[in-house]
Amino acid sequence: MGLFDYLRSSYDLGTQFTETVLQTKDIEKGLGGTMSHYWLCPAGYLYMIDYSHTADFVEIQEGDEEYSEKHKFLNFKWKPNGVRGAVRPVRLTEYIKVYPEGWKGKWEDWPTLRLHLDYGKIVGYEDITGQR
Repeated sequence: MGLFDYLRSSYDLGTQFTETVLQTKDIEKGLGGTMSHYWLCPAGYLYMIDYSHTADFVEIQEGDEEYSEKHKFLNFKWKPNGVRGAVRPVRLTEYIKVYPEGWKGKWEDWPTLRLHLDYGKIVGYEDITGQR
């Protein structure tokens, strides 16, 4: 199955694909996805949301609510450090398939769109649900 990337679209792609979390494996060719976050703005431009260095990996102290005596080696957590992330344009020219994250039906019926991006801007899309 492999990893994927997240895409949130503020661009109007229809009811099932707008303002919801989508997944894709097509943005980072050869990798299949790296759990990265992307955003398609209302004007149709693709951006990568970079959360690097926005949290520190810290040890949970004995006495804290999350602390576990049984699993001492798991007593670590991510703690926000106040650093803000970055939003960077992605100048991708490619066709990518996207599908809603929380689909509950049969995989054969999973709603799927193929987006056409030209230098990071969407120039078209088509519904390819059922075309495997």
